[in-house]
Amino acid sequence: MSSRIEQLIDEIEEYIDSCKYQPLSNTKIIVNKEEIDELLRELRMKTPDEIKRYQKIISNKEAILNDARAKAEALINEATIHTNELINEHEIMQQAYAQANEVVTMATHQAQEILDNATIEANNMRMAAMQYTDGILANVENLMNQTMKTTRDHYESFMNSMNQYSDIVNANRVELNPPEPDTFTGELPDLDEEDEGVSVDMI
Repeated sequence: MSSRIEQLIDEIEEYIDSCKYQPLSNTKIIVNKEEIDELLRELRMKTPDEIKRYQKIISNKEAILNDARAKAEALINEATIHTNELINEHEIMQQAYAQANEVVTMATHQAQEILDNATIEANNMRMAAMQYTDGILANVENLMNQTMKTTRDHYESFMNSMNQYSDIVNANRVELNPPEPDTFTGELPDLDEEDEGVSVDMI
């Protein structure tokens, strides 16, 4: 179908969609007869002869199918008769036919056996590959766990050393900046009974 035909179909659909509904109806529309006739006229003019031929073939498809079916059956019957005549005429051909069937059967069995063996071998190789890969992954996992443990131990040892160094640095700072002694508040300490006779000047 040409592009112009597709355009015409789109134009017809757009035109129908743009038409107004008749009063009190949701299905019937008001159509301009001249406009729709013009679109349909152009659509008919643009329809290729090939489409018309296909439409004629489709309309006669039953007759065509029946004719083709009859011809096919006639060919099959003719081939069957010819084959049977050849087989019946020559016993050697009959034996050859039987031998051919036997060869085909043996080849089929051998092919199935080869396929079965190949499948078993492939499954074994797959299992071996999976086991080998799993072993490698297990070694990697163990190595990672050991590495993580070693790193954690080194980190804890490093933090302990840093805490010790921090304590030493703090002690050194305290030695460099000793705290100031308490200043005299002006109050005298309480005297015991034995020291009641002591004067202030002696203190």
